[in-house]
Amino acid sequence: MSAGRTDKSLRVAVVHTCRELTRRGLTHGTSGNVSVRRDERGFFVSPTGVPYEALEPADIPMVSIDGRWFGRRRPSSEWRFHRDIYRARAEIGAIVHTHSRAATALACTGRGIPAFHYMVAVAGGSDVRCAPYETFGTQALSDAALAALEGRRACLLGNHGVIALGADLGAALKLAGEVENLAAQYCAAQVVGGVRVLDDAEMRRVGEKFATYGRQDTADADLVFAGRGLSGAKSPRS
Repeated sequence: MSAGRTDKSLRVAVVHTCRELTRRGLTHGTSGNVSVRRDERGFFVSPTGVPYEALEPADIPMVSIDGRWFGRRRPSSEWRFHRDIYRARAEIGAIVHTHSRAATALACTGRGIPAFHYMVAVAGGSDVRCAPYETFGTQALSDAALAALEGRRACLLGNHGVIALGADLGAALKLAGEVENLAAQYCAAQVVGGVRVLDDAEMRRVGEKFATYGRQDTADADLVFAGRGLSGAKSPRS
């Protein structure tokens, strides 16, 4: 567990993220689930069958990597893929699973999201794969999800929904929203017809640019830093 992050604060963060799923329209009712890594031995995950608006921090159970759980509420029926992702991906600190409208509709066709738009690269590669359908809560579903997430931070689950991964809950929640937006755009583009897909070389270039996106020290030969304000700047002569 990272310094300063107590068990209570992690539980509070899970509750907040669950409510954000509803507020952002990424899921409805008690569908979907959220987890955050506690340490190398376990994670906190949203409980099964509890409406998000009724959740309290004490309702969030802890699940150990060996499958034991602790708390007053039973963990989500999907706890297996949370456990297996944390086991396989040391860099992942949080997982968000949604049944968002457009992405789930696309998943119900068994199709993923190809590189129709460069923003697909936010999921870590040239596409967002769709795992084959498996019954919810099963090891078969977890195995299928892990395969679809190989080299990726998000995938669709056939006839089911979305999994988004992140270093923390904020990142995982943001990616879940990005995947939903991309799915909606892709579905709309298919209605128009003639969807163009970017090639792998371009998606590699995009991926390289994303590696430094948002950093204040990113180099750009055509952009020159000229000071922190304009208050002392002289007006150019006409």
